[in-house]
Amino acid sequence: MRVMISCGEPSGDLYAAALAGEILRLDPSATITGFGGDRLAAAGATLVENFSGLSVTGLLEVVRLLPRTYATYRRLVADAEASRPDVFVAIDFPDFNFVLARALKKRGIPIVYYISPQLWAWRAGRMKTMRRLADKVLVIFPFEEPIYKDAGVPVEWVGHPLFDVQPSLDPREAFLARHGLDPARPVLALLPGSRANELREILPDVATAAALVRAQLPDVQLVLARAPHLRDELLQPLGALPDVVTVEGQTDDVLAAADAAIVASGTVTVQAALHECPMVVVYRLSPLTYRVGRPFVHVDTYAMVNLIAGRRVVLELIQDEFTPAAVAGEALRLLTDREHAARVKTDLREVRQKLGGPGASRRAADAVLSLAGARYTG
Repeated sequence: MRVMISCGEPSGDLYAAALAGEILRLDPSATITGFGGDRLAAAGATLVENFSGLSVTGLLEVVRLLPRTYATYRRLVADAEASRPDVFVAIDFPDFNFVLARALKKRGIPIVYYISPQLWAWRAGRMKTMRRLADKVLVIFPFEEPIYKDAGVPVEWVGHPLFDVQPSLDPREAFLARHGLDPARPVLALLPGSRANELREILPDVATAAALVRAQLPDVQLVLARAPHLRDELLQPLGALPDVVTVEGQTDDVLAAADAAIVASGTVTVQAALHECPMVVVYRLSPLTYRVGRPFVHVDTYAMVNLIAGRRVVLELIQDEFTPAAVAGEALRLLTDREHAARVKTDLREVRQKLGGPGASRRAADAVLSLAGARYTG
């Protein structure tokens, strides 16, 4: 069995690796190739191209990368023509994966879209494209399944793969002690994003907010969950904030140990929910990107935990509302108002329950191999 997988950013790489691992457990003779990152490669896939440096947000940033992006696309199509995969699995990253899937569909390769893009949230017209392209869409949130069914798209809810990739956690006291932190003092986690352009827009105000929190709550301990492969110069805004403990590659441990967190909108908000870590969610795009994209957005909330809950269970501060004072105010409330923090934790527990349980990656692998096998039995 030959499987090609394409993902274009760190969260997709995490899910792709879990999927690849389950495919190989179900069929040890399978070969997996594609476009991804270090995790997918470590899981046993042969990368045609590594996405390092291609994961960005914003119109101008995407335009600058077009030559390399097109070269990557050409390499993947050429590899598919040579190896003839039995199935192609696209994981999120729609602007690239839609184009690649279209090319592979024309060559008779079945298409599975896993971790489907949020078509219900913005640019809903792409649902027609999905209906034309995908032989099967595997969604991770329960509310997505009826949306795709109503649009006539073959769909299956498999659950959220974050349950499958959660590492074994150190006890809170041991984790904090190893990093020189006092378990008796409050811990505020900072998770400002994993992309370079995200950090440029977000980290300066997160650092200022953290300083405001420390001014009001001097015994607070600040922990930065640093995404892998970030250049040191991107973290310069933290230079004016002494005694920030930086932890790389242990996001789950940081969230499990923290009393509250300042979190960039994205998959990490779901990770925080799994650990019932109260959070304030922030995000900012370049003004041009925001002005161009805003008319295409069809939801009133951005944070994934709020979308899953169906209401605002955590405060989200987007674009102009994202100010250091507003962020600090909510972070202080989460750290000092026990009743408020308890309410948020209860709501996050509800979000966790709505995500299902472990096994999403195995169910997704079953669906992928079943579709691939249909080429021979159907």
